[in-house]
Amino acid sequence: MITCDFTIIPIGNGTSCKNYVTAAVQAIKDSGLNYQLTGMGTQIEAENLEELYSAIANAQEAIFEMGVDRAYTVIKIDDRRDMKNRTLDAKVDSVNKKLK
Repeated sequence: MITCDFTIIPIGNGTSCKNYVTAAVQAIKDSGLNYQLTGMGTQIEAENLEELYSAIANAQEAIFEMGVDRAYTVIKIDDRRDMKNRTLDAKVDSVNKKLK
């Protein structure tokens, strides 16, 4: 399982981003991949890099289709192959179990 945290920042069209975030997240939702929206980015799970990159590319294109001329995208990927089904929730659960 590949997990990813990414943020797309539209540049040049004011300070509010909620409409752009909505368009990008809708593209991720349409991909069918499991995702979690956070206050600072979006996390997604994918079986392979092709579907991951395709989903992010579609999210970025959704931003450009709204009239943005520039977007800055930050992508963090955890491609762990020594464990099966290492989902976003499993990662959080493993840390929560160690908290006192």
